[in-house]
Amino acid sequence: MSSPFVPFPLTAASRTPTNGHRSPAGLPASSDDSEITVVRQLRRQVAERLTRATRAHEESTGTLIAGEDQRALTLRLIAEALDEDAARRMRAGEPPLRPSVESRVGQAIGNALLGMGGLQPWLGRDDVEELHAIGCDQVTVRFSDGRRQPVAPIADSDPELIDLVRRLAADAGRAEVGGDGGEERRWDRAAPILNLQLPDGSRLHAVLAVTKRPAISIRRHGYLKVTMNDLLRLGTLNPLLLALLVAAVRARLNILIAGRTGAGKTTLLRALASGFDPSERIVTIEDTYELALERDRVAHGEVVALQARDANIEGEGAISLSELFRTGLRMSPDRVIVGEVRGHEVIPMLNAMSQGNDGSLGTIHASSSAGVFKKLALYAAQSPERLDAATTNLLVAEAVDLVVHLGFADDPDQPRRVITSVREVTGADGLQVASNELFRPDADGRAIPGAPLSTPLLATLARNGFDPRLLDIARTTPGGGWRG
Repeated sequence: MSSPFVPFPLTAASRTPTNGHRSPAGLPASSDDSEITVVRQLRRQVAERLTRATRAHEESTGTLIAGEDQRALTLRLIAEALDEDAARRMRAGEPPLRPSVESRVGQAIGNALLGMGGLQPWLGRDDVEELHAIGCDQVTVRFSDGRRQPVAPIADSDPELIDLVRRLAADAGRAEVGGDGGEERRWDRAAPILNLQLPDGSRLHAVLAVTKRPAISIRRHGYLKVTMNDLLRLGTLNPLLLALLVAAVRARLNILIAGRTGAGKTTLLRALASGFDPSERIVTIEDTYELALERDRVAHGEVVALQARDANIEGEGAISLSELFRTGLRMSPDRVIVGEVRGHEVIPMLNAMSQGNDGSLGTIHASSSAGVFKKLALYAAQSPERLDAATTNLLVAEAVDLVVHLGFADDPDQPRRVITSVREVTGADGLQVASNELFRPDADGRAIPGAPLSTPLLATLARNGFDPRLLDIARTTPGGGWRG
């Protein structure tokens, strides 16, 4: 009988990054050729048996095998394969695998078939923020300190990488319907673009057929549970900005968070949401699940998470963000959060914000706080409503209270995500949205006091705990409140 093994969690050895040695996922780079060969042979054997078993289940029941049942089946097949290998070695007079080697072999097979395969070593590290792959072997990792580093292949071949992503897609499809054998998410020539959330909260985007080689990008979120005080410790904001934004959330102001990809928009949104009353009913609307507010039942007791859906192979069943917005508003939310504004949903979002859904939050890609208004006008012009700029600006002025922009400070050691600008929307004047840049970027990119707050805004914030004297202190302090 083979010794027991546990595919998860990974051992320290299996988390060791490989640097050129193309060993299977889960094996350290120091593994010898015989061990690598055993993993590949047994993995292929288990995969074939697993495929036959799952197909037989689908043919006999008409449903996909449930996630936990598939996991149990896979573990059983791995154990059987190890037992058979030990028996074969005994019959042939060969020495058995050492217990430590057998454990590593079983773990590597389990990681390949149940875990993230060659992605696992990187997704298990807290300092990895992004992973990009063109095919199985052109892989680059971006670390939290800003470094970009080419790393070892994440699969033995492009077809193996495709199989890995398809399995992750199938698992995500099961998870979205409670793990009871639901609708599988496809990734093939008919559906070449895939977006999904991995079990750890990371966001995967994958493309095939329209590229020469399959390409994947994974964005990780290291701060699924984050507060404004956490961002203060990280240096994303200073005490003045913290006090102002906390009061803005309490005052139920509508806030848009802007910045480029990777600037920390989603993290700031989560931190702002941490200031909600735990009893508030929240509806989140996303293209791909990413916010994960529902994971913290203490901070957010009632969260309805909605996700857009692509059409099936017959071109039916698509659910747009605009439709989800209308659905979400019928659920009597206290707060509405939009993961990212990027198109037609801009009109229903602005209408919702201007018609009583105060305290809403959203993110948008923009290179500056002022650039947000041009982006909103562009999206509105391309929407089914075809709003002109003047009408859109009136709607923005009614809907949005604050725009917060994130960027990167020019630190000598490493780039640091910081709030660079805060803008108050004060009205609309034809082709322009009237606004005051309350905080503007200084020479190194950090937001320092700029234009004075309007009297109504200052009064609103003061009623919700903001001390106006903090502004005077920041204006007379070197660094605008960032450093004394």
